[in-house]
Amino acid sequence: MGFSKRDKKEILLNYKRPKKADFFFERIALFFINSDKSDAHQVIPYRTMRDLDMEELFMFMDRTCSKIGQQYLYATLRMIPKNDANSQNIERIIKYLDDSPQLKESAVVEMSRLNSAGAYFLQGLIYQKHISKPKWFWSLIVLSALSCLSLILAKFLPVLLVVFILVGAGNFIIHYWNKKNVFIYSNSIPQLVILKSVVNKLLQSGVITDNTEQIRAAVAKIDKVSRLTFFLKLEESEEDIFRQVAYYIFELIKATFLVEPLVVFKIIDKLESCRDEIGILFNAVAQIDVAVSIASFREGLPYYTLPKISPNGSQFAMKEVFHPLINNPVANDLDLSEGKSVLVSGSNMSGKTTFIRTVGINSILSQTINTACAKEFIIPQLKVHSAIKISDNLLDDTSYYYEEVKAIKKMILEKGEGHQHLFLLDELFKGTNTIERIASGKAVLSYLNDEHNWVIGSTHDLELTEYLTSEYSYYHFAESVDGDLLKFDFKLKTGRSQDTNAIRILEINAFPKEITEEAKALARKIKDGF
Repeated sequence: MGFSKRDKKEILLNYKRPKKADFFFERIALFFINSDKSDAHQVIPYRTMRDLDMEELFMFMDRTCSKIGQQYLYATLRMIPKNDANSQNIERIIKYLDDSPQLKESAVVEMSRLNSAGAYFLQGLIYQKHISKPKWFWSLIVLSALSCLSLILAKFLPVLLVVFILVGAGNFIIHYWNKKNVFIYSNSIPQLVILKSVVNKLLQSGVITDNTEQIRAAVAKIDKVSRLTFFLKLEESEEDIFRQVAYYIFELIKATFLVEPLVVFKIIDKLESCRDEIGILFNAVAQIDVAVSIASFREGLPYYTLPKISPNGSQFAMKEVFHPLINNPVANDLDLSEGKSVLVSGSNMSGKTTFIRTVGINSILSQTINTACAKEFIIPQLKVHSAIKISDNLLDDTSYYYEEVKAIKKMILEKGEGHQHLFLLDELFKGTNTIERIASGKAVLSYLNDEHNWVIGSTHDLELTEYLTSEYSYYHFAESVDGDLLKFDFKLKTGRSQDTNAIRILEINAFPKEITEEAKALARKIKDGF
């Protein structure tokens, strides 16, 4: 499939921008789900992905041209590697293509040929178990041959036309009944042919420069398989009426003579021995696509830095770090290198949770795509865990508090397995009463914090801070009151916050005065111990 000049212009105009298309994460995640994770230092839990809005971040940063690049990028964000070999390879590709703009644009256009939905299923040819040829496969050969012979001989014996119609009708039923069995293959095998062609073009143009002999050998082996795929290549098009008509005629022929299952099962026999070679081509294109996407993501940021990995695991610091999903973000500094963890206080809407997410997101981006949204960022290799978006689970009949308990228990178990960890906690145990919340919170925060791990948590309970002075550094966010408006600067400040704004927010939202006055009086009594 080639592109018109107009299509190429459109591709090159948009590839650096966030996508407007829908994101089907159940397909995007297929490569991540099926791929080997033995080289991962940490597989990011889905809870942490949800807590840190990582799917929203993925949708913003995804500038990939192909579906396989999109899948590879998602998998990259979900796995912190044991070493930086992949990151260094991506950096080499970024620099090489940035130094050769025309080469980069030609790569973008080529990789865009793998942007149809069928390419999502290419990973299945690498990882998934192939379907076995059914015991009744011989009957498909007989029915296909009978359909062909009856049509040919009907010229001499017209009564055979009735046989052709009856057999053809039966074949139609078998064809569409069997489609669910070969659906993945009828989508992925044509994409394999395109993948091979894309790799050839990238080799010829000089975009692929590493492992070229291994890649050429893989292309040659897959080329033998691709010769069998003629009957699977044609795809339906909603935009091209002639192509659509051709598709339906072709589909009619395939159904009448059972071409599709016969060809697919023959190809499957050969695909089993090509898994490694398909993986080599898949990774070659996907890594280039991800490199282009990361470079485009970086270009769209106000600024960024390549993070430094702390060699002795003791340094963890950031300067002017910001949240990449916020327009006109406010940047903050934080240095955890002294070994103390952090407890952040502050009033509602002041920025506590956003700051925790900012640190978490950049800790993952630094270790996965070698990019930090900061002026400086130094981090040890660590695992990231969170308990932020906790909610009742009605299906499991569990309360908010019990859901939080389960999340914290997983962190405690992780700590016991060694390694260094970053634990992100937002208003710990807020689903229970004040006394037990403070007591349990102090115990958990002390347990998770030690010389190898860091905790960044938030709290409204100023009493809690009285018990953690030797273990935690205190920071806060604050606001100012301007008439009926609360103004937030979202700047992290040292020390504990003494201000609250819950009742003030009631006043600003025109709650009856008797409510707000009674609330103020009662708050003063509680604060003074009655």
